[in-house]
Parts: sequence; C-alpha cells; structure tokens
Amino acid sequence: MSRLFGEVRQIGYVVEDIEKAMRYWAETLGIGPWFYAERIVDQDFYYRGQPSPIIRSVALANSGPLQMELVQQRNRAPSMYLDFLDAGRTGVQHFAYWTTTFDEHMARATSAGMKVAMGGQVGANGRYVYFDCEYHPGTVIELSEVNGPKGALFKTIRDASDGWDGKDPIRPFPDLSKMKA
Repeated sequence: MSRLFGEVRQIGYVVEDIEKAMRYWAETLGIGPWFYAERIVDQDFYYRGQPSPIIRSVALANSGPLQMELVQQRNRAPSMYLDFLDAGRTGVQHFAYWTTTFDEHMARATSAGMKVAMGGQVGANGRYVYFDCEYHPGTVIELSEVNGPKGALFKTIRDASDGWDGKDPIRPFPDLSKMKA
C-alpha cells in the first residue's frame, strides 16, 4: 500500500507482439478475457513536456483485483514505452494507481518531489501521468484517473474476469463514448 496513492491496481507490460502476448496470458496462464484496442486514441499525449503523436495498442485483463495491461507501441513517437524498448527491455514497465481525486493525488506527488515524464487522457475524466521515477530498471509509476468512462471500462473488465471460463479470450474494447461512469 502506498501512503501517497493507495493500492497498486495495474501492472503494465510493454511487449513487441501484443497478439502473441494475449494468447500466452490467456492460454498458458489462464488470465482473461482480454479487452483489446488495436489503436488507443490518446488526447493531448505528451512526453517530457512536448506533444508526441503516439500510436499504441492496448489489451487489458484482470487477475482478481489486479489489472494487467499489455502495451505495444506502433510508431517511433517519443514515449517512455519506446525508451523502455530501445533500452533492450520488454516486460513490466509500470505500476499504476487509480484515483477519483486526480488533482489531489497530483498535488501529493509533486509535493513529494515526483515529476511527470509523460501523460495524456483517454476518454472524459480519464487523465493519466507517468512519473519520472525509475529507481530500478524499467519500472515507473502511473497515476490514472477513473472517474469517467475509463472507470466503467475497468469495472467491465474486472466483472468479465470473475468466473471466466476461457471462452472468447480476446474481445474488442467497448466504445468509451457510450460507457456511463
């Protein structure tokens, strides 16, 4: 448990082949179903203070209360994901904390000396940041706002994992614009 953010809610893996990774997690580890977006539309994505036109695929599944995220960057736009890959790494890249009080948690983090390296927004009330706090190779901290449709998506994913029977292991992301918080 973090005194700043609460429970770790997600472990993010950067992978080179997201389709292969989803199949492995579902078939070998029995974790799923995976909700997959071939292209995430980030609003106002930035890296080290500059806009960056990132193109990425994302897959999400839960193992109990912990969400697993797979990320495959599809272009060479500057990002922490690309830094991770260019350093010769794949695997765990971040731990994420979820919040319904994003501004309050940001204030705590900045008063603790944490600095944002990249961020953006996915859907309404879906801001996120990655802090420049890589104290061991590769793993950084993400703070993710879950007030809006993204929070509803995360609940849908968690609910689908409860009692999952292995059928339909890869499913499309629901349309965030149609999800109610």
